[in-house]
Amino acid sequence: MEAPEEILSIWRQFDDFPMETLTKAWYYQRSGEKKQRSVELMKQHHDQYGITGNCFDLAIWLLAAFDGAGVRAYPVGSELGTEQAHAAIMAEDRDGRRFLCDLGDQWIQPILVDADRPEFQGGRLSGFFPGAEVQVKQAGKGVEVIYYRPNGKQSNQIYEMEPVERADFLEAAEYSQHHIHPEPLVEVRLWESSETVHWEFDNWKSFMSTSTGLHPDSAIETLEEWVERIHEKTHYDKEFLKESLGFYQRLNLGSSE
Repeated sequence: MEAPEEILSIWRQFDDFPMETLTKAWYYQRSGEKKQRSVELMKQHHDQYGITGNCFDLAIWLLAAFDGAGVRAYPVGSELGTEQAHAAIMAEDRDGRRFLCDLGDQWIQPILVDADRPEFQGGRLSGFFPGAEVQVKQAGKGVEVIYYRPNGKQSNQIYEMEPVERADFLEAAEYSQHHIHPEPLVEVRLWESSETVHWEFDNWKSFMSTSTGLHPDSAIETLEEWVERIHEKTHYDKEFLKESLGFYQRLNLGSSE
């Protein structure tokens, strides 16, 4: 179910890239009508502030990296063109096998989605998603991923398998960047000695997901404390964090008070 080196070598370039909506809020304030950043601008911001972006930013950036390496890849997603949209990339190896590459959900590595391949495994698998086992199933013309958490909780995500035209994908990305969800979000993969875990900041609370379950962080109150905690996990520039978190507070879209 694991991807070959030609795909993994590109994926690993993004191993320390969080997924977050702070950059969306930060760039929304300083951009013109066009809100979706180019790959060149994303790289510039990453060099300057350490920041990455949301699922569309990461998918566009990953797609460009696959293009540069000569790996056939194309955008996929769910509910594109809505505020619930989710974006990912499908990459093909030299044998035409398709692998789901989802940086937006912070997967550990890509996963095979072609059920007709002899190496496909339809059972629950570990090592692909932090803090959960996953199962891949066909769902009509798409693919369904089921996540099994240590506490018995299950969730699912459905992806369309057909390639999305790049112009349509960029249009969906632009729509997403114009709509800021009221709750700030940061997700980070962290490598510990025995496993890859998932740290999340969601609506002024933070917690770690591991193979043993969900572990909440201690409660904190001030924006300054959140800047320090998120900086510790992401290494993002502190002034950037202060400005982007303050954006949510000023609009009364979220509050740590």
